[in-house]
Amino acid sequence: MALTARIIPCLDVRGGRVVKGINFENIVDAGDPAEVAKRYDLEGADEICMLDIDASYQERSTTLATVEAIANQVFIPFTVGGGIKKIQDIEVLLKSGADKVSINTSAILEPKLIEDASKEFGSQCIVVAIDAKKEGDLWSVFTHGGKNKTQLNAIDWAKKVEDLGAGEILMTSMDKDGTKSGYDNDLNQKLASELKIPLIASGGAGALEHLVDAIKVGKAEAILAASIFHYKEISIEKVKEVLLMNNISVRSKI
Repeated sequence: MALTARIIPCLDVRGGRVVKGINFENIVDAGDPAEVAKRYDLEGADEICMLDIDASYQERSTTLATVEAIANQVFIPFTVGGGIKKIQDIEVLLKSGADKVSINTSAILEPKLIEDASKEFGSQCIVVAIDAKKEGDLWSVFTHGGKNKTQLNAIDWAKKVEDLGAGEILMTSMDKDGTKSGYDNDLNQKLASELKIPLIASGGAGALEHLVDAIKVGKAEAILAASIFHYKEISIEKVKEVLLMNNISVRSKI
């Protein structure tokens, strides 16, 4: 693989705490966001992603205090998502310490936001997150933290946001989320074959081979995972060791 694979722990935040669920439900506590993020930085994570999972559903902005607390603890690229509705929201998050923003619901409600944001801040700052569930032979896109179904097809929508200026796609399989049964490599491979921008695979990590397969089979350029890291089931160091053994390039710990 020519590109270096990135390992991205994800902090799903609700009420100022890191939480984790199964299929977007059955939420349990997993720690303080700043403390968890600092641990991942020290363990060799390539990036950190924080998603305020209720911000869009509750129609509010991402909690800036949490963003600032995490930004003060990490020295690796930091992506923030949740409740972003306008250019000013992105500006505030970047000034609060985020390096990138992840837009999901608002990108669907107002696709021009992607175009405007990429022009204003650069496409490298703009990640479009897509929550998708398989229905028949297609994957449907959901908004508001997986609560509302749209009429969009995930692959078609991903291609459109790339055309609008997104710098990366964060694809979460709602079918796989929290199940620890492996990523949706069928969906990811189809996406990767259609996209020129990087694909971040999310949803389903439960074993080392799942992370290897996400890159080798699913063709993702980055792997996002949560519970396996939160509960120390698998270390980031071990993931990188196994990826290297499978001839996948990774960044060495600084």
